Amino acid sequence: MGGFFGVASKNDCITDVFFGTDYHSHLGTRRGGMTSFSKEKGFQRSIHSIENSPFRTKFEADATGMRGRLCIGCISDTDPQPIMVRSKMGLYAICSIGIISNAEKLSNELLDSGCANFEVMSSGLINSGALIGALIAQKENFCDGIRYAQEKIEGTMSLLILTEDGIIAARDAKGRLPIIIGKRSDGYCVSQESFAMMKLGYEFYREMRPGEIIKLTSDGYEMLSEGHEDMRICSFLWTYYGYPNAVYENITVETMRTRNGEIMAENDIRNGKLPDVDYVCGIPDSGVPHAIGYANRSGIPYARPFIKYTPTWPRSFTPTSQAMRNQVAKMKMIPVHELIEGKKLLFVDDSIVRGTQMRETVEFLYENGAKEVHMRSACPPIMYGCKFLNFTRSKSEMELIARQIIDEFEGIEGIRYIHEYSDSSTERGKRLRDEICKRLKLTSLEFQTLPGTMEAIGLPADKLCTYCWNGIG
Repeated sequence: MGGFFGVASKNDCITDVFFGTDYHSHLGTRRGGMTSFSKEKGFQRSIHSIENSPFRTKFEADATGMRGRLCIGCISDTDPQPIMVRSKMGLYAICSIGIISNAEKLSNELLDSGCANFEVMSSGLINSGALIGALIAQKENFCDGIRYAQEKIEGTMSLLILTEDGIIAARDAKGRLPIIIGKRSDGYCVSQESFAMMKLGYEFYREMRPGEIIKLTSDGYEMLSEGHEDMRICSFLWTYYGYPNAVYENITVETMRTRNGEIMAENDIRNGKLPDVDYVCGIPDSGVPHAIGYANRSGIPYARPFIKYTPTWPRSFTPTSQAMRNQVAKMKMIPVHELIEGKKLLFVDDSIVRGTQMRETVEFLYENGAKEVHMRSACPPIMYGCKFLNFTRSKSEMELIARQIIDEFEGIEGIRYIHEYSDSSTERGKRLRDEICKRLKLTSLEFQTLPGTMEAIGLPADKLCTYCWNGIG
């Protein structure tokens, strides 16, 4: 996915952007970048791969040499960013988060309409920043150009633009991702994660509205486009992606996850499905607060029968190959044999996507002597690959375990009944749940319901993107 951080200050702000960007490292693991501007040194830019080394270690030396009272930084799971663009709007740096699903179509349209050429990356693909810059240049100013780009783009686009006199920030048209404005005595910042700016002494000022565009300076901001109330913020930010102390739309990730676990336990108690187990445990990291909530409400003791080795292993989904992701997921979990051998365990994870890593976890517990292994998924079955933020990285929806099974059950006709398969109270839903349970070798399996997920978040259904679960985004 990715994240960004920008500062307009009366003082040199490179250190702030260095640390602020680093605090977005949980949102992407491929590339990082920083660009600053000062009158003495002009634009200064640095981009590094962060696949094998964290942002902080790659950029520490660069940050020491950069200067500026205006600076932006980003973490990207796709393109090298920020990139420099020269157009009729002048010279500027741009970075974006989200995904452009129709990039090839848009680039062909621009080439056909007279755009001379695009610089391409080694993959042969056009950098998203270059494509967005070309779309912006179709209009006479940044505001009109950004709105035009958002209208043309299928997917999601939030962005930062660094000019010689300020930072332009634009939240995506549906508000799928947050942008927060922070204020300090010497300037202002924009951040995707609220805690990133607060750790640097900025006070929460406000969240930007969907489609809103502002220009930030050290003295404040100018409203370029007011935005609107038609929001579809990503529900998975709370379930999985967001850092525990992040706050989106005034709702803290950690408290949502704990509340979500409580709701799952209440569902099991009400339906007579609370299992007789020794411990409730969570798959680190995001599954832990869901499990704590389940344990608190059920009265079953919480324990940590496996510990994630955090000093070196990255998040398990980050390596490019599925085989390596599975290997990393297996290697980073260290068992506590005393809490596994001969025990009946219920573990909670944020979701079941492909099921391969889940199967590894279950086998790992049985190999270490577990007597029973029960599982609770903190969200409904994943039915669609994300087309807005690309969180699943699925090349085909048939990579999703739920869709594989539905296809085996009913072929292409099964698509008509996805809403039934998503609901474990229906006959199709029970059949899907039981088949996943059998394939993953679980003693029992239950999914959080979609109403339960939305109750835990606490926002109206029409303000949330739930595409990956029900196709509504």
